[in-house]
Parts: sequence; structure tokens; C-alpha cells
Amino acid sequence: MIARGCGNRVLAQPLMADQTSRPTAADHALIDFHRISVMRGEKIVLDDLTFRVDIGEHVAILGPNGCGKSTLIKTITRECYPLQREGSRMSIFGKETWNVFDLRSLLGIVSNDLMSQCTRDITGRDIVLSGFFSSIGVWPHHQVSAAMREKADEVLEILEAPHLAGRPVNEMSSGEARRILIARALVHDPRALVLDEPSNSLDVCAQHELRQVMRKLAQSGIAILLVTHHLADIIPEIDRILLMREGRIVADRPKDRILKAECLSDLFGVPVELGRRDGYYHLW
Repeated sequence: MIARGCGNRVLAQPLMADQTSRPTAADHALIDFHRISVMRGEKIVLDDLTFRVDIGEHVAILGPNGCGKSTLIKTITRECYPLQREGSRMSIFGKETWNVFDLRSLLGIVSNDLMSQCTRDITGRDIVLSGFFSSIGVWPHHQVSAAMREKADEVLEILEAPHLAGRPVNEMSSGEARRILIARALVHDPRALVLDEPSNSLDVCAQHELRQVMRKLAQSGIAILLVTHHLADIIPEIDRILLMREGRIVADRPKDRILKAECLSDLFGVPVELGRRDGYYHLW
């Protein structure tokens, strides 16, 4: 595909965010990737990625299906590992090596892979409690404390879902089940919430409710890292966008400088028009 243009730069070349627009927190970065490449089978799925997300930032990674977004999430959560190359390095919360269970207490994950595992005869409360054990459901060897039950009920209340506590997940709507999965991710009071295509399979009402939940969490101080190909998922609190195509980050800019029709036409490979209403952007 021939890149047409994105502002006064060419989208085919990486556009790094203006340094003046980025936080300069003294704390370690949430994510710091430098020249990261990942193979799945015989194919390079992530190709020489370099980017940094600071703690407290709300960031969206936008790109078409198959561009490597889900593999990026799996790399962040240590399900995929990068190739060992000179000059390549990656850290999460300032550390290059992690016990995965320790990492999961800081980084809440909501993904379609997890959603597919939760469609069973397990109650909403047990799915939420399973976040303490990095499992799906509570098993006989798990020791659930009163504090854990209290925390599970607390996050269900925050998400306005206490009525789902006793209902089996396989009897919930897709939107209700997604809310339970978010509650599962919140039981550790994570510093960041990673949302991988969160609105997939949701109807219009459930999408609206999900975005309201995302806004509530972003305003509470939890950093949001959103991965999506749906522009309408980008809540107003997100102010930085990374564009991905063919395993590479092709642009990284503040939202108002990158969400433009010419940029998104290049990204998705079709002519698009762009509108904005109530802080949300929409394509047609």
C-alpha cells in the first residue's frame, strides 16, 4: 500500500510523539520497549517496535485486524517473548524480568482469550474471585479469604454489577460477562488496565455501557491501555494514539493530531470520513 500522507509527514515512516506532550514522571515507565520483534511460527508478527508508555497515561493502540495488536498484548503480559537481538530490550514497570503472577497483580488484563474461557457454568462472583489466583473459576485447592470476598463484592459494586454475583456466566449477555471480566481484573487494584478489543461481540447498548465503565475507571486514576480497531472505543480520557500496521508502529501522536481522515484512510487502506461528537470519534 502506498502511503498518502498524515499532516505534513508520511505515515509509512514512524512518527514519534512530541516530547513536550508526553509525561515525564520520575517513576518507571509502565511499558518501555526498544527494538522489540516477536515471531509466531515462521512469521515476524511484531517488527522492531520502539515505544514508551508512562505510568498514568491513557493510551490507545489502533490498527486493522492482523496488524499485531493482540501479539503486542501477549508480549506485555509475558505470553509471547521477543527475539534476542543486539540493542533490543523491554521492561514493564521498570523491570525486565518478572514473576508472571506478580506482574498480574499490577496489570489488569481484559482480553477475548480470557472471555472465551469464561463462558462456563461459573458464577460471576467466582470469576471475579479467580482474579486472585490467575485462574478461571475457584477450585478446591484455592483458599478464599473473607477479605477476598469483600474485595470482590466491592469491585462488583463499583461496576454496578452486584446483581451478577450469583448468576452463571453462560447465562449472562456478552456485555454483562465483559463487566464481570473487568471486575476480575480489578481485584488487585492494578496500576493499569489493558483492554484488548473490549467491544467485540457487544451490541450498541453494551458498547455504550462498556465505554462508560472505561471512563469511570480512567477518571479514578487507573491507567488505560486500549487495543482496538473500533475508533468509537477511544474514550475522551485517552489523549495519545499509536497506529499499528503490519507489525509496526507507524505513528505515535497526541489524539487531536493523529485522528484525521487522511491518517486513518492510510491505516485501514480504504477512504474514510471522520466525525466527532461528545468527545468521541466516529468513522464512516
